[in-house]
Amino acid sequence: MPAAKANSKFMAPVTPNEILSELVGNKPLPRTEIVKKLWVYIKKYNLQDKKNKRMINADEKLGKLFAGKKQVSMFDLATIISKNIKK
Repeated sequence: MPAAKANSKFMAPVTPNEILSELVGNKPLPRTEIVKKLWVYIKKYNLQDKKNKRMINADEKLGKLFAGKKQVSMFDLATIISKNIKK
């Protein structure tokens, strides 16, 4: 299997919109770094559900990012990030 290219679309820096930039900053970042920064925030404020670790509970900032939902699955993060970057 060939190695992934360093310039793949996945690693290309993207610019967060206003909502996402409150959590990760407003500088362009690869999606992988955005996910890492979100997880740092989630763990810092203990927002992972106690019973089901796959679920993330929203606080005020994450509530805006999650479009008002109180809880989302960690598997939804990629979709949420895609909706909150500038095209």
